[in-house]
Amino acid sequence: MLIPHLHFDGSCKEAISLYEKAFNVKADSIVLNSDYALKECENDDRIAHAVMHIHGQKVYLNDRFGKKDASTDIAVNLIVTFKDEADLLSCYDKMKEGSITIDPLEALPYTPLAVQFIDRFGVQWGFMVDESAEG
Repeated sequence: MLIPHLHFDGSCKEAISLYEKAFNVKADSIVLNSDYALKECENDDRIAHAVMHIHGQKVYLNDRFGKKDASTDIAVNLIVTFKDEADLLSCYDKMKEGSITIDPLEALPYTPLAVQFIDRFGVQWGFMVDESAEG
């Protein structure tokens, strides 16, 4: 099983809230750093681990811990297919505030509507209509 894992820089709670609204889902589980019985974690309400399902795909989310200055140039783009344009537009409308558009809403040879953007948390998304899609 391959599970996408999204790391945030202290904004994981806000991202979960947005994704719950945009995709009309609820997080399956959320573990706060303060849930650990460690004295240094007492007042730390960052997300240590969260699980949610977006269009049937399990996704892990957390606030970034560990070596903070380490980064990678590897690009990850999460693609979500929608059964129709109305569903795509509804979700995109909730997520577009503060985002950076890579490719604007447009029809492409393989889909009646698509958009590619980076949300305000730095996660890159590609939305497209696939009339045969389940979700």
